[in-house]
Formats: sequence, C-alpha cells, structure tokens
Amino acid sequence: MIKRQFWLQQIENLFKNRNIIWLYGVRRVGKTFLCKSINNIEYFDCELPYIRNEVQSPYFLKELKNKIIALDEVHKLENPSELLKIAADYHKDLKIIATGSSSIFTYKKFKDTLTGRKYNLRLTPINSFDMMDFKIDNIKKRIIFGGLPPFFLSQKQNQKDYAEWIDSYWAKDIAEIFKIEKRDSFIKFMELLLANSGGIFEATRYAKECEVSRHTIKSYLYALEMTNIINIVRPFSKSKNREIVSAPKVYSFDTGFTVFMKGWKEIRNEDFGLLWEELVLNEIISILGYSPNYWRDKQGHEIDFILPLSVGEVLSIECKWNVKKTDFSNLKIFREKYPKGKNIVVAGDCVKPYFIKIKNMKIQIIGLQDIYKSIKEKEE
Repeated sequence: MIKRQFWLQQIENLFKNRNIIWLYGVRRVGKTFLCKSINNIEYFDCELPYIRNEVQSPYFLKELKNKIIALDEVHKLENPSELLKIAADYHKDLKIIATGSSSIFTYKKFKDTLTGRKYNLRLTPINSFDMMDFKIDNIKKRIIFGGLPPFFLSQKQNQKDYAEWIDSYWAKDIAEIFKIEKRDSFIKFMELLLANSGGIFEATRYAKECEVSRHTIKSYLYALEMTNIINIVRPFSKSKNREIVSAPKVYSFDTGFTVFMKGWKEIRNEDFGLLWEELVLNEIISILGYSPNYWRDKQGHEIDFILPLSVGEVLSIECKWNVKKTDFSNLKIFREKYPKGKNIVVAGDCVKPYFIKIKNMKIQIIGLQDIYKSIKEKEE
C-alpha cells in the first residue's frame, strides 16, 4: 500500500496534543485510503448498519484503550458529536480519526460541541509530496488529470467519471445537507465557477446566467465553499482608497475538473499558466490548511498570492509556468507600497531554486516542491 507520508506526518504531529482529528476533504480525495494506511489502526466504516450499531454501543470506547481508530463517514451516526466529545474528555488514551462529509461543519452543534477538543485536517488533492510517494513526476499529467488519486492514477481520462462524481456530490453533499432544490441552477453555477477558476467573483453576473437571485447565488457559493469545491482567495489590503478590498477570487478545487469544465480536449502551452496557478494554490493550502490572500489595485496591478509575515512584512508569491517570460513590474509596484518581505516566484520550469535581483528586489525562483520550505522558513 502506498503511504502518503506528508499527511501521515501531519496526523502524527497533531496527535501529540489532542486525541481527535477531523479529516475532511472532497469525495474520492483519499480519506479512507489514508486512514487504512496508518500502522495498527482499527477501521470502522460507519456507512454499514452493523458497524454503526457496534460504534454506538455504550461499551465501544471502553474496549479500545490505547488504540488508534478511524471512524469513516462518522456523520452517519445518530450523534457523532457526542461520541467524539466523550472520547476527547474521558478516553484521552484513545486516538480517533473521524472522517465524513465536510458539510457536517455546517451543523452549529457539531462545531460548538467539539471546540477545543479536535484538530481539523483538510486533505487536498495530490500535492508535490504525494507525487513522490506515487512515483509519478509528470507535472503535466497531474495538471490535466487532476489530483484525486483515482483520476490521477488512471491511464486515460473518462468524462463519465467526472459526471458520476458530480451526481454523487449533489446527492450526498448538497441535496441531503443544504436542502437546495434547484439542481440545474446549482450545478450550472458550479460548472461556471470551475470553468472560470481564478476569476474575480461577481454575484450579479452569475445570478443572471443561472436565473436565480443574488441571495441564492451567495447561498450556493457558501455551500460550495463549505464542501471544499472552491477555494476562495480574499484580497490583501491596508489602504481602502486605491486597492480593491472586497472582491474575492474563486478557484476550482482541482485542475482536472477545471480542464473538464472548460471542455479542453488538448491543452495549449499558454493554457498551463492558469492551471499552474491553481496547482500552486493547492500546494499552499495543503501546507497551511487555508487559502492565502491576493493583491490587486484599481489600476489592475496584481500579485497572485500574499502571505502575511511578522508585523509590516508580507511574502509575495507569483506563479509562472515559464519563468523566462516573467514581467516583474507588478511586483515592483507592490513593493513600493509594501517594501518589507520575501519575494518568490513558483515556476513550472524551475529545476533548482536560485535567486535573481531586479531593481534592488531580491527574488527567489523555486519549483512546486520547494514551496513547503519557503513557507516554513516564513513561519520560523
């Protein structure tokens, strides 16, 4: 069995301080596979009726002293929050990884009951560390096929797989939890958002195209964000006069779905720029657990991603498929306003990190696999 070492290390680190981990992510991202790859774990699939009966027995936790267990699809239990709360408060020797629909976060009782008792770990589509574990270094395949393991490891793309995934997502994550009735409008909105990955979100535009109200569009957006189908990148600003301060950018959760929604049969070299930006964002989220910001002024100058450092310092991240074609004028304007901080360019054609200097700006050129080190250096 292939072990996704990056995530196993994350789990090991989190268990040092708390005994409950909520492992969440989109369907088929590999939650079950990851749980089963942990040494000496006892696995319980709560979708099965007889397993639910066993787990809900009053003696269940008492019989698992000093063990590590996985409760997969834990939201199928009658009262999962109560079970996990009891485990956190009275069975600290027991380590539990609970997985399920990310929609369960929308239940206030679930969130409030476990506040301070669990760690949340978002499992993203395959990152650069996972590619090494799978022993596949074809970055173009990762971009085109996407990062859901069954899709990434397949020999060819099958449009039926995407259609079946969407049907399952609607039935199990949206219709059941959010009670959204207009399937066609919701799916159309989702398809438009994924096809326009990386664009600035304008509710009015989508309301018109989907023939629903702006309020409905905002409720759709909330559902998509809660189920991790989109990544919202909000603007970074300390000046309300010249910079855009309210319009977020919305990215698809996976490059493979972006390609599918765009209907691309062949990917031109110039198309890789947007998809590369999306892949870099996935890498950042896998490391941090949340999205960075972006910066853009009213004149249209933009920096792809921004991470705050210490007070007054920010890390700027630009994404370039081909670093030789990079124009650093936007970075120059950004640094005139925010002079303190580190600059990195994540380039698709970078084999080994190196530095360049342009107009007194020191810029590090790195590859996808180097982002982790750059961010961790920022944190330290």
